[in-house]
Order: sequence, then structure tokens, then C-alpha cells
Amino acid sequence: MSMEQELLDVSLGRNLSSIKNKLNNCSDVNFRQIKIHHQMAYLIYIEGLTNVDDIQVHVIRDLFSNLKKEPVSLEVIRHEIVSIGQVSTEKKINVCVDLILRGNTVLLIDGLDEALLFQAKNFETRSISEPESESAIRGPREGFIESIAVNTSLIRRKIRSTDFKVKMTQVGEYTQTDVGLVYIEGLASDELVKEVEERINRIEADSILETGYIEEFIEDDPWSIFPQVQVTERPDTVAANLLEGRVAVIVDGTPFVIILPATFWQQFQASEDYYERFHISIFLRILRFAFLWIALLLPSLYIATTTYHHEMIPTNLLLSISASREAIPFPALVEAFIMELSFEALREAGVRLPKTIGQAVSILGALVIGTAAVEAGIVSAPMVIIVSLTGIASFTVPKFSLAISIRLLRFPMMILAGVFGLFGIVVGVIAVTTHLCKLRSFGVPYFSPVAPLSLTGLKDVLIRLPWWQEDVRPNQFVKQNRRRQSHDLYPSPEQDQ
Repeated sequence: MSMEQELLDVSLGRNLSSIKNKLNNCSDVNFRQIKIHHQMAYLIYIEGLTNVDDIQVHVIRDLFSNLKKEPVSLEVIRHEIVSIGQVSTEKKINVCVDLILRGNTVLLIDGLDEALLFQAKNFETRSISEPESESAIRGPREGFIESIAVNTSLIRRKIRSTDFKVKMTQVGEYTQTDVGLVYIEGLASDELVKEVEERINRIEADSILETGYIEEFIEDDPWSIFPQVQVTERPDTVAANLLEGRVAVIVDGTPFVIILPATFWQQFQASEDYYERFHISIFLRILRFAFLWIALLLPSLYIATTTYHHEMIPTNLLLSISASREAIPFPALVEAFIMELSFEALREAGVRLPKTIGQAVSILGALVIGTAAVEAGIVSAPMVIIVSLTGIASFTVPKFSLAISIRLLRFPMMILAGVFGLFGIVVGVIAVTTHLCKLRSFGVPYFSPVAPLSLTGLKDVLIRLPWWQEDVRPNQFVKQNRRRQSHDLYPSPEQDQ
């Protein structure tokens, strides 16, 4: 379409015809005819996206009561007549149509080749509530919602600085989804901001409906099973990461926000680690790390020892396991696969069912199926215990994306254990560790600050030092302005005296 065809005409009939052709068969688009003295005009808006009451009070009533009997001037209407908040002018038909689809109202007046645009959006949104996927014992109870304007305001409430920046763009040919790149100028490196912006702008897709679309388009290694971005519903988590030099990507229509770059150690740190005293945080982090290994390796170790390495099991325990497995028709590997797949199916069913019955079904299902399987001689009682402990261990990982990765890796580790024994487990662990060390997230080593080793970064990995010792930001993200507080904040008794 040429530029001449996109421009508005002085003829109201032609303008209406062009817009109606573009919005053909859109029954929710309202064309309201009004008369401003001797000139015909039309207000065009979409019902449900526009606040009709604001248009009635601040546009139509003002036009009818304040215009004098003189030629209509858009500048007079814009600056002296209407009392609505945001008013602008536009000459291109395509832009007018796009803004109508975004909830704006367009005023076309006969004899004028410009349109007035009123911003009176009225999207139905749910109220701010505590995020269900990241519940915390201590800390803020607010979570993101599906409105990008509300989500950016939640972050700005926590970072009241002129350096807090939001760059908006639209992605998706049909959805034209608003995507915001959020960062703190002076903390986030210019190279990182530019790289993220370029990767988002390179996306050419019909639709972007959730942050998961963008995550797969912009991650460094799309074939890796590990998450290379952090996903959160908590504004305090986003604010804390922005203050460490990271950037965030907010997508309209979803409460989940992407934080990047991300590291492996980031994924099993909870927000309340920074709100509780450091002794508690250290204990919980070590506990999570230990149970992460249990979630990954416990079934494999059981398979390997009971199949190949009987000498590693104490005699009494070996006799007990042998007695319970005497009538089992399957090898340990098949037995473990049956129970693990059944447990994953029950967990998935519990998530998909209505919340009132989902938890009851998953718990009762596990109990009933486990008991029945043992009594029927299909699986052994030790295997039920192993699978139960493994399931509990996977729930200790705070981030779902890392937890599901560990759950998936458990199955190839079980196969390696069933075929090669402990040697297979060692090879599998080496392969996973090598992959983690090679992986990168927007240029940042995924296993940093452990590999490559950074003693400064180790202050906030398995342990969290007291806040009065966290005086510098992580060096893998921030290259300038690294100091975030005074280095002499410890409240010693000598200072008090």
C-alpha cells in the first residue's frame, strides 16, 4: 500500500470507508455518529477495550457544551475543549486502525485530514495477589498480573530512580504484543541491553502470547534442557536482579517476567533467602543443594547398587531389599521406570485438576497405587520409598524450570545406571557438569561464579553473607559502579560506645 493511500482524506466518507474495510466483520467496533455544529463527525472505538464513560463525559459532553459556532479546529479541541488525559493527532489510516485495536478512541471530523486520538483504555484485569508459583513465608505478597502497565508500575514503586528505564516495542505480526525491556541505566551494561534488544527485534512471528515464546527465540542454546533465563512473578525479585545489573523482559498478557542473564545458582535461590537472617538462608540453600542431588541421582544409585554393586550395601539392608524383591517380576530399572512415570503422571494430574480436588487426588492416588502395587508384587516397598523421597526432593527446588529439568534428566541417568552401574552414573554426572560449564546466558558463563571461579561472587552462591558484607555487586554482570553500599556497615559494639 502506498503512502498516499494510507493518509486520511478531507472527506469523512472516504476515511470511514477505508477504516471499515480494514475492520470488516468486526462487530465489537463501534462507529458513533455525532454532529459538531454543522460538521459531521464519528467516534470509533472497540467495546470492552475503551472506557465509554470517560469518552462520554470528557469528550462528547465537552464538545457539545464548549464549542462555539465557528469552524472546528483540532488544536482548539485538543488543548482547550476536551478534558481527557492523553490526546494526540494522526494522519495515517493504518496507525489509526492500530491504535483503535489497542483500545484508543479515534475522532474523525468531516473536512479535516487529521484524526484526534483519545486514550481511554479500559481493560479488565484481575487484582494484584500473591503469586501462587512463588509463595514465600517472609517478604512482599504482591505479584505481577496480565497488564504490562501495572507490572512496570509495581517495579517502579520499588526503584524510584530516573535511571530506571523501560523500552517498549511490539512483537508479533497479528498480536502486536507489547514487550518491555526494563533495566537500570549505569548498572546494566550497554552491550547487554543492546544484545537483548536486537534479539527481541529479530523475532518475526505471527504471535507472542507469553514470555515462553520470547524465551525460546532469544536463548543462547535452544537445545539445552536447562533454563537460560529466570522466570518470576514477583516484583521484588525483578527489582533485586535489576539492581545487580541484569535486565528484565515484560510481556503484556502474562504475569511472568523474564530476567537475564541467568546462572545455574540463581535457579535454586528463593526470594526470602534475602529477607531471613543469613544463618537460616545458608542452611536452606545447602539443604536445597543436597536434595537437588537426591532428586537427580537417588533412583539411579538404587538401581546401580541393587543390580551391580551388592557389596556396597550393608548385609542386613541387602537381605531386607532382597526379601522385598524376591517376588518382583521386573528388574530394578523397569521397576523404577514404572514408579517414576506413575508418580509424574499423578503429579501432572494434580496440577491440571481443579485445585479443590487436585491435591487430594494426587496424594490419595500415590498412596493407593503405591500400596496396591506393593501388595500385588509389581514393585517392591524400597522402590516406593525411593520414588517418594525423590519426588519430595524435587519439590525443594524453588524454580519450576530447573526442577523440571532435573526430573527429566533423572530418566537418562537411570538408564545409564541400569546398563553400566556406578560407572554410568559417573559418566552422566561428568557430561551434565561439562554441559553446564560450557553453557552461556547472554555471554555470561552459566556456572559462574563457580566456573570460572570468582571469589567475590561466591558470597552469594551456596552461602549468603550478611548484608553488611554484601558491599559489591556480582562482577559477572556489572563492570562499572560495582559498589552498592559502604564497606564499613558492621554495627560493632566499639562503634556504639
